[in-house]
Amino acid sequence: MADQKLILNVDDDWKRQAQEEKRKLAEQEAKQKQAAAPPAPSSAPQAPDAEAAISDAELEAAGNTPFASLVQSLLTQTLVYLGSMGSRNGMPMMNLDSARKAVDMLGALDDKCKGNLNDLEQRLLDTALYEARNRFVSVASQMLGP
Repeated sequence: MADQKLILNVDDDWKRQAQEEKRKLAEQEAKQKQAAAPPAPSSAPQAPDAEAAISDAELEAAGNTPFASLVQSLLTQTLVYLGSMGSRNGMPMMNLDSARKAVDMLGALDDKCKGNLNDLEQRLLDTALYEARNRFVSVASQMLGP
């Protein structure tokens, strides 16, 4: 037994494959960044455009924070009260007063957090506020008439 040498066989194929996948992802991200044109600066609130919209990966990353959960909760409440989502019993609920309060809370959150959010959090809040306000106006104009 002392004459036998131990041979350690290491499989490095998985390492090379993982490094290649990382490289391809980095190339794709670089191409996406180059294709995205920087938005024109403006002081007026704008509709979130394709570049400002939050991707699923960003939403998933932001979704793990208490702030993102709060924003998503308020948006969900708004959508439920506007009948866009089913309530617990599965029937649509229409309550404009409660929807307005949820939209107002998103607006208050935006006012109070100005300058204290990172870019992703601000885009999440802007997108939620834009969506909530547009849905509210659309549903309210249909219910109340011209």
